[in-house]
Amino acid sequence: MARVLCAGHVNWDVTLQVDRLPDPDGEAQIVEQCQSGGGSASNTAVVLAGLDVDTSLLGSVGADEHGWLVRRELDDAGVDTALVESERPTAVKYLVVDEDGEVMVLGNDGANEAFEAETVDTGTLDDAKQVHLTSQRPATATALARRASEAGCLVSFDPGRRLDERAYEPVLEHTDLLFVNDREADLAADAGLLDGVERVVVKHGAGGATVQTDSGTTAHPGFAVDPVDTTGAGDAFAAGFIAASLVGGDEYALAVANACGALAARTTGARLAAEWRDIEALLDIGPNR
Repeated sequence: MARVLCAGHVNWDVTLQVDRLPDPDGEAQIVEQCQSGGGSASNTAVVLAGLDVDTSLLGSVGADEHGWLVRRELDDAGVDTALVESERPTAVKYLVVDEDGEVMVLGNDGANEAFEAETVDTGTLDDAKQVHLTSQRPATATALARRASEAGCLVSFDPGRRLDERAYEPVLEHTDLLFVNDREADLAADAGLLDGVERVVVKHGAGGATVQTDSGTTAHPGFAVDPVDTTGAGDAFAAGFIAASLVGGDEYALAVANACGALAARTTGARLAAEWRDIEALLDIGPNR
């Protein structure tokens, strides 16, 4: 398949599963803990590579042990990396997950946004079919989106929970495919940010997802799953949609995306190691009606 370039955050995640999320001044019992790579761009790239998509990743890490671990994990997953090494430490996120899969995130940006659009050479963009942007500095995202659009690449964007905190309007001017959840969709619509975006994919959590275009709306109800950890489920969803879009239409892409999101929700940690056979097994069971 054609190359997809993912750009955005690359983290090291420490996941703590607890019996409940504590109230202020409260305490919770740690039931299980694990560590792995994380960050939206990194998570998406790993799932894409697992689905046989030729994938490269642009981001930044520190010259430290966590950075080394991230690089090794991405290499093992088959992701081609162009990671900038920063003087700042690799971003570490602490994810606190309760028994219902709800997540609380603690962390700082660290080296996350040290990379710039100029890191990507022209040849890389010429070889790419799609550039997928996730939460990052608006100036970097805008420059990457503009360069990708000029190179004839499809531009997809998943701004995440910081959509209302950062000036992403110029990025959306070059965006062909936007991923948002219900809250983010309402924020974007109220601010008039969806004007001109060709396809808007709205994630409804357990209620599945929809694709909205000028010609209408396509929906998929999602898959029934008992969530263990919803961290990274949105990134897995985006990867599934992108991978399926390379070979099929929106209806198929939504089904694959929802399958990837469901598989991620029942997996501890932000990383999903999935292959097509895993997706196809869930598709055979059928959606949640």
